[in-house]
This record gives sequence, structure tokens and C-alpha cells, in this order.
Amino acid sequence: MTLKPDPRQNHILDALPEVERERLFPHLKLVPMPLGMVLYESGAELRHIYFPTNSIVSLLYVMQDGSSAEIAVVGNEGAIGVSLFMGGETTPSRAIVQSAGYAYRLTGNRLKQEFNRHGEMLHILLRYTQSLITQMAQTAVCNRHHSLDQQLCRWLLLSLDRLCGNQLQMTQELIANMLGVRREGVTEAAGKLQKLGVIKYARGRITVLDRPQLEQLSCECYAVVKLESDRLLAPSRSKTLEAAKTIRQAGAP
Repeated sequence: MTLKPDPRQNHILDALPEVERERLFPHLKLVPMPLGMVLYESGAELRHIYFPTNSIVSLLYVMQDGSSAEIAVVGNEGAIGVSLFMGGETTPSRAIVQSAGYAYRLTGNRLKQEFNRHGEMLHILLRYTQSLITQMAQTAVCNRHHSLDQQLCRWLLLSLDRLCGNQLQMTQELIANMLGVRREGVTEAAGKLQKLGVIKYARGRITVLDRPQLEQLSCECYAVVKLESDRLLAPSRSKTLEAAKTIRQAGAP
């Protein structure tokens, strides 16, 4: 069953207080995010920020010879276009949709207006940016020190965390481009996982059959990123629940 698009499917937008939602949500525009769509290119001026609901976007660094490698992945936990509120306006990376779906788009001017109010939006976006920096740093470490088998496991887990379900629509060639390796290496690594019964791969569709084993086969990089993301972003997502709990406790005899 496909969920009806709603801004609250994005964790950042869902964490906003009601007053900020009422002020911001009317200016959000739901946009389709087809596979392979480029949201911005390296060095281009950013004009919008995107809040994915059920899509996943890869941030890639592209070399002069055209080769690329993924430096971060963004889904419903975050936003694409943080340079808009960090003051840079441009970024050396490319943002490309790796899993199709939808996102809510907001103009840069509207975002800056909200950011300059110094409300909850500012604090949430800054915490998210810190978690994104952690992911980028850990990805660099992982690419340098861990095997391709471990990198593939990490990448699959990060992607699964941003989707509803256990399936990914992804060709081995696209995975190779994301990881910055040869396709033959991805084919071999995926084949090992399939023989172990961890995944099933057919016609560009990857089904994860045994997530606990996938986590065991991954390096520590996935756990580091997940822990930091939960630490920074979970408090905002649980704010409403905590407030309700406090009210109930205050009213108890």
C-alpha cells in the first residue's frame, strides 16, 4: 500500500512545532523524484532545499575524468541543500536520486526567512548537518580502510534505513558508481551475500533476507553513523511524545 504524500513523512518537517508547521507547510511543493534525476551539479548555485519522504538521494563527488564516489546518502531523515543555510550557496558535490519517490521542495529564500527566526527549524537543521558531516567523514574512513564487501553491507544498511520495506531498486553498475569501484567488484561482493542467504538479487532488485547477518558482516562504520544520527535527531522526533508523557505525569494523583 502506498502512503499518501505528507510532509510529516520527512523527519525534519515532522519534528517542527505546530506553529512552525503552519507557517512553513503552505510553501512546500511536492515534487516527483525519478531515478537518476540530478537535483544540483557541482558548483551550481542552490535555489531550493529538498525534504525527501520516500526517495533517497546520493551526494557524489565527481572527478575531472568523470569518475565519482558517494560521500553521503540522504533520505526521509534529512534534507538536500544544507549549503543554503550554511552560507555557501554552492557545493562541490552532485546530488542525484538513487531511489525514486517524492520530496517536498522549499525555496532558498523561504528557508532563510525561517532560519533567521532562530526557532526550532534552525536547531533541527544544525543537528542534522552535524549528523551528515559524521556520515561523510565515516564514509571516507570506510572507503580507505575496509573491504568492498564491508562497504557494500554498510551501503545497503544505510539505504534500508531510509526506505519502508526490505527491497531496493538498484543495478550493480549504479552501486559501483556510488562506491567508486569497478562493477565486477560489486558483482562478486553481491554474489557472496546471495550465497550466504543475506540478500536476493534479480533484475535490478535487491531484497534483504537477513538484516541481522548483514549488520554482522558490515564494518563498524554503519553503527557509528547510525548511533550519531539517532543521538542528534531522535530527541526532536520524540519531543511530542515526551511532552504528552509529562502532561500525563503532572495530572497523576
